[in-house]
Amino acid sequence: MSAALIKKSQWYWNRLSCMTPPELVHRVHNTLYAQLQKSGLFLDKDVPNAEITNKACVWLNMPDALSSDYCKSADLILSGYLSIFECSHIYVGHPPVWNKNPRSEHLSPLTFGKTLDYRNEALVGDIKYLWEPSRHLHLVTIAQAYAVSGDDKYLEAIKVQLSSWFEQCPYMMGVHWSSSLELGIRLINWSVVWQLIGGTESTLFSGSSGKTFLHDWLASIYQHTRFITGHYSRFSSANNHLMGEASGVFVAALTWPYWKDNEPLIESAQKIIEQEVENQIAPDGGDREQTTSYQQFVLQFLLICGVAANKTGYKFSENYWRTIERMIEFIAAMMDREGNVPMIGDADDGYVVRLSQEPQWNPYRSLLGIGSILFDRDDFASMGGQVDDQCRWLIDREKYASAANKTMLTWIKSSKRFGRVQRDLEITSFPDSGYYIMTHRSGMTNEVKVIIDCGPLGYQGIAAHGHADALSLVLNYGGLEFLVDPGTYAYHTKKKWREYFRGTSAHNTVRVDGVSQSVSGGNFMWTHKAEADCSQWESGDSKDIFTGQHNGYQRLDDPVTHIRTITFNKVANRIDVVDRLECNKEHRVDLFWNFDEHCIVEKNTRMSTTTKEGVSTSAYIASNQDRKIGISINGKNVITSLHRGEELPPLGWVSRQYGKKVPSSTLKCSGTITGTTEIKTLILL
Repeated sequence: MSAALIKKSQWYWNRLSCMTPPELVHRVHNTLYAQLQKSGLFLDKDVPNAEITNKACVWLNMPDALSSDYCKSADLILSGYLSIFECSHIYVGHPPVWNKNPRSEHLSPLTFGKTLDYRNEALVGDIKYLWEPSRHLHLVTIAQAYAVSGDDKYLEAIKVQLSSWFEQCPYMMGVHWSSSLELGIRLINWSVVWQLIGGTESTLFSGSSGKTFLHDWLASIYQHTRFITGHYSRFSSANNHLMGEASGVFVAALTWPYWKDNEPLIESAQKIIEQEVENQIAPDGGDREQTTSYQQFVLQFLLICGVAANKTGYKFSENYWRTIERMIEFIAAMMDREGNVPMIGDADDGYVVRLSQEPQWNPYRSLLGIGSILFDRDDFASMGGQVDDQCRWLIDREKYASAANKTMLTWIKSSKRFGRVQRDLEITSFPDSGYYIMTHRSGMTNEVKVIIDCGPLGYQGIAAHGHADALSLVLNYGGLEFLVDPGTYAYHTKKKWREYFRGTSAHNTVRVDGVSQSVSGGNFMWTHKAEADCSQWESGDSKDIFTGQHNGYQRLDDPVTHIRTITFNKVANRIDVVDRLECNKEHRVDLFWNFDEHCIVEKNTRMSTTTKEGVSTSAYIASNQDRKIGISINGKNVITSLHRGEELPPLGWVSRQYGKKVPSSTLKCSGTITGTTEIKTLILL
């Protein structure tokens, strides 16, 4: 048996071990259903005539003033250039070859989409680079350029791009008909484009060729929605994918109400979204996938659906809007004064739709800006929530600001929970999500923010997007990042790097016997999950104290419990971290401190000492622009070493973009312990 076949068999075994019996039955059913569709059964090839006289929902706002130069951005696209993840202005052509990977130049086969192995790098390259252009976010930019300029060349460009997509990506064939989430996002972007060009009244649909184009587009919309409803993600895959799939169907059915069975689609999609809000979002507002990037991704789905529903009779519940506000509160608490949000968990630079083209656009600040208007929250605005172009396209500010407004948000005005005093309180703990925030001098130039991760590994049985980061912390000082979560870098490819960036050594915590706290079963799967728990949390004006522990190393022959206590003395400007390893026998332990890539880290030889008993104190100075911190490690037989940009094994890296990594400094503190031992770290600001 070949190594590749063994590897694939192991993946399937691990995946099966994470399934419940009902999920197993569901998977078998889906596999059989896909095979029947492949043979030509249960397909929506015959699209009913569209009743385009039905009144459609126009949910996009048409703002008077905009910040971005959409024509300049659109002209670059018309020249054949797109920015895809770390590839800034990569040439793809106009129109692109949609089934050609723009980075690796793999030409993916035009076989039946649901049975195509998009995880096979040899077949398609990194699938993310194929899927991203076909989400059609860039078509929105072209449509925005048309809306602000009235230049017909942008209309024609949309027709060229979409016509080529319909031709090259026929119904059910190829990688663009393999993932329901991709179809859901594509539908939302098509909805935006449709509204910007004027819907059925657009001159794009005039003449015989225009009517043919309209027929082809509506047929694909119909097939997209029916494909998704037949292939919703369920059970352990029912994470942000299911949210995005249902959102795509909901928005599409409102935008194109041209078929008789639209009403049931809207109702079922809305029911799924409401249910998944309860399932996927913790009561404190944190996304249960334990990733800050997907926090904003899911929020975009929810806001777009809410705004679209507000233009119709399909109102979402009070709990739905409360959850959106709590999600924005969560972002506000995690953000420092300069808009930095830690890169906790997986991130793939994904956006539902890109309505803003401003340089240095910040998706988290943008959401705060939207929240400041929707919920009348001055504190969101003061956190840097700008009224950017995304906000202008989505929200009619005057309408939502009006006290006489009778919309879905009327209940906010009288809800006691949203009283002014409640709004001004700084939230420092999210116990449902497992995050604890030590903060001092918030919003000031010398602000300190420490975020501690004591939550679950991830969501559902496979915890797909979680990282082995129990009891890790990040530290921002004066709006600059010092101790960081270094990001993600890769998803489906680059196995070594995928494992490193989501492994324990890439996080500011302790590793035992050279293995991560949780056991990976594949790129998006964990077969053994560390469970973390907070036993102490005290937050005050002069001092914050946290104590937590996890059981990830209880699986070792000699079980080890890691207990971490963090004390932030705000008067003395010092943070004390005590890592206690409770065990009976000998173990190799490594404590990692991962620094921002801009930090210069140097050993302070004057402050580094070793006693006769073997207890050493190793001191370092880390500088980032005009800020410095001192960090010293005290422990018996502990040896410290600095690492930067190392590959075997990987250590000392930060990834701010999908597909891009840069060297950074990692301080590694290693030693052999016998029995219960403490390692102490002192951080001086």
